[in-house]
Amino acid sequence: MKVFFDTYKPQLFYALIVLVTLIALLVFTKILHQWLVKKKEQKFPGENNKTLNLLKRLLNSLWLVLGIIAFSFLFVEKDEYNILQSNFRLIMYLGFIAILTIVSASTINLWFKNKIKVKVTIGDDPTAYKFLRYVVVVSICFVGIVFGLLVFPSLRSVAQTALGGAGVVAIIIGVASQEALANLVGGIFIISFKPFKIGDIIKISDTMVGTVTDITLRHTVMRNFENKMIVIPNAVINKEKLINYDLGESKCCDRIEIGISYDSDVTLAKKIMQKECENHPLIIDNRSEVQKQDGQPIVKIALTALNDSSVTIRAWAWSKDYVDSFDLRCDILESVKKQFEMNGIEIPYPYRTLVMKQESVKDPLADKPKN
Repeated sequence: MKVFFDTYKPQLFYALIVLVTLIALLVFTKILHQWLVKKKEQKFPGENNKTLNLLKRLLNSLWLVLGIIAFSFLFVEKDEYNILQSNFRLIMYLGFIAILTIVSASTINLWFKNKIKVKVTIGDDPTAYKFLRYVVVVSICFVGIVFGLLVFPSLRSVAQTALGGAGVVAIIIGVASQEALANLVGGIFIISFKPFKIGDIIKISDTMVGTVTDITLRHTVMRNFENKMIVIPNAVINKEKLINYDLGESKCCDRIEIGISYDSDVTLAKKIMQKECENHPLIIDNRSEVQKQDGQPIVKIALTALNDSSVTIRAWAWSKDYVDSFDLRCDILESVKKQFEMNGIEIPYPYRTLVMKQESVKDPLADKPKN
């Protein structure tokens, strides 16, 4: 044993240093992970620990791989040391680039999420922060990938071209014809010109009405009133004509129409509609001072159409926003129908008159000559 120890003393001492260093790094990683979790809970309470757990696994894997390579120096010939040293530096470089990218992206993401929460709390618009969060995080990941490619000689030219000005122009030109860039540019236009923002109620068609919940690099997400999420590519929504119920004034005028029969009393029907509208708690007085002085009613009622089997009476009812407008319309339609039934005003439905034409049956014996 003494002879063995004396013979391999440098190798054993080297292996012991590597083992102690590996154990120390693993213990350090565990302590660092616990400290980061505690700090995160203090600064960003309620956030999950997926990124920190991933970072811990990545560091442990890096230390183990580097430890294995370090131990390999004991079992290879001296002419292979250069290869092992090159692999050791490569793994260390890629590991630290990955760690730096994950830490930077996660920190920036948490910072933006915290800013978004503050904006929502004080009632400000968080749309710009939400969009910029995606842009910055994607940019950090892109730069990390490029620096990772720089270490490989065969891919170094690609990375240098991507980082260079000519490379950026080439990438933009190459992607310009693709839908991905169209969606990205569409998202930038939405953030810049603000046709709508997060929290606005928009209407693209009769089947697509809802509240904007998110604007990403690729698409806009809205939640309709059936609690379904609608995902629309930014390039598509930029081409659509839409109604933003929260752009400018949130007050909403709903045109409530009801058809009555020609035999019904139009004057009475107009009075009933006006009374039901003006007595509703969600109605607001949108008259100007001049209109009030002139004695104009809060709700304007008019006969607007003479149809085939009915006449249309319309009420212009104002409410504070789109949601109240919808509730107002439903309540008014129900209450007016009840009042019409009580006052003998008919809401007609289509009548059809069928005319049955019957041909006379000819008697075959009628034209027979008599004997």
